[in-house]
Amino acid sequence: MAGPKSIKRYKNYMLECIWNDGFRAIITLENFRKECPCADCRKEKPKDEQFGMQMLATFTPGKNELKQLNTAGNYALTPVWGDGHDSGIYTWENLRDICEKHKLSEVEIIELEEKYSGKNQK
Repeated sequence: MAGPKSIKRYKNYMLECIWNDGFRAIITLENFRKECPCADCRKEKPKDEQFGMQMLATFTPGKNELKQLNTAGNYALTPVWGDGHDSGIYTWENLRDICEKHKLSEVEIIELEEKYSGKNQK
């Protein structure tokens, strides 16, 4: 699969991807990070032995702050996050799936812009 013809930051907390077939998606950086395909992020989370329940993921400062977006050859992206995480390799196919799954509607974009207007987002 060919990569998108355009990838850019859309506000400080969103990413816009435009594909050669005309598909356009704006997704939150939070969802982009949640879909990280690296082994550490995909491995099963530890379970509470007493109750057998999944433990909640911990939030680390900078976790959803995109510092850099690099290409890996002609087949993938490798983002660098504010918490230092940089081992996720998002193939073009994986990125397209994420964009289709998490594409924001115009209403959702407006709501996020209203929510974050006036706030200092990094």
